[in-house]
Amino acid sequence: MSDRIQAVRGMNDVLPQETPAWQFLEDNARRVLESYGYEQIRFPLLERTALFSGAIGESTDVVSKEMYTFEDRNGESLSLRPEGTAGCVRALLQHGMLQGQTHRLWYQGPMFRHERPQKGRLRQFHQIGAEAFGLDGPDVDAELILLGERLWRRLGLTGISLEINTLGTPESRARYRDALVEFFSSRRGELDEDSRRRLESNPLRILDSKNPDMRALIDHAPRIDEHLDAESADHFGRFKELLDAAGVGYRVNPRLVRGLDYYTRTVFEWLTDKLGAQSAICAGGRYDGLVASQGGPDTPGVGFAMGLERIIELLRLEQGGFDSTPHAYLLLLGETAQVAGTALAEKLRDALPALRLVMNAGGGSMKAQFRRADRSGAQYALILGEAEAQSGEVAVKPLRGEGEQQTVSSEALPAWLAERLELGAG
Repeated sequence: MSDRIQAVRGMNDVLPQETPAWQFLEDNARRVLESYGYEQIRFPLLERTALFSGAIGESTDVVSKEMYTFEDRNGESLSLRPEGTAGCVRALLQHGMLQGQTHRLWYQGPMFRHERPQKGRLRQFHQIGAEAFGLDGPDVDAELILLGERLWRRLGLTGISLEINTLGTPESRARYRDALVEFFSSRRGELDEDSRRRLESNPLRILDSKNPDMRALIDHAPRIDEHLDAESADHFGRFKELLDAAGVGYRVNPRLVRGLDYYTRTVFEWLTDKLGAQSAICAGGRYDGLVASQGGPDTPGVGFAMGLERIIELLRLEQGGFDSTPHAYLLLLGETAQVAGTALAEKLRDALPALRLVMNAGGGSMKAQFRRADRSGAQYALILGEAEAQSGEVAVKPLRGEGEQQTVSSEALPAWLAERLELGAG
């Protein structure tokens, strides 16, 4: 075993050259969410284990196999959050925010599941989630879909498809569960090991099996729409009508289930065929009974979570790299220039908020500073020496492509840079 200091397996660093793509995604997601009236909430990484086992379900893979759980010094069982909805509900209940009120909320941050690390599936992964509470109609279900579609357009992503389904009420879901148990029990010899385990604990998850040898058997299993209650069928019908009116394409997948026990009625997944087996980039649905199950008032809820690592990978595939290199590097030659250059750099940043400007630090000869400027990737070197500091001018030398060095007055420099770099003034 290597003695090198390394990150924990499945928990990756995001390096400086990678962060622009993350910032692009996060900034655009925030703007879209806020444009629909969703407000940000932040809650802890750690919660009592009972919160997740009670909300998500003891029999789910998340709780039974994947959570990072430990006892603290007081002997209390705590877990790193594996998802965001349960913590969001806990926060609202704790602060008395669900007494006859409606809320549209969003959050972002790391989640933790002890899975086998692979492309698109890490042990520390990041999500942006949206949750709406106190609204029971299909209109808010459709709103979340429209929000997602708007985000994909804003990010410039293509080829993303939508699958939808309904799981009905807990009562109709229980009847469906019984039908699945009866069917799969009669064909037990055809089940793989994972499906035999799920038959006893969470038979709906058999429908989500990724084993191709199970496909034919699953295709002959009972369908949820054969056991759906009338109210849920009407809710789903109106949900589809709203999507149709908005021009949203979708496919009804009667085998679509979610891995967490709290889902009821509407469920959905946004999928891509560009990431191999990890095709889901955003998924969610209704959880109308979750708040009440946690001791709160009877409060409907619906939401989704998107996996940022997978969307980042899509952005890289479709758009390539995101530039974070400096626009300009300011060389300072002499003590007078160092004093004047500090003030000049701040004036440029005031005038051009989008300007990425690196000011030389640590001194050095002109040759050494030019080497630093070139290594930075900057497009222009701004050269401020003793003479320029006295005259109120700056020498500007292109570092990429063609062009001659020229002298520009300090007053005219912001406009000069804005024109050539296509930066808006502040």
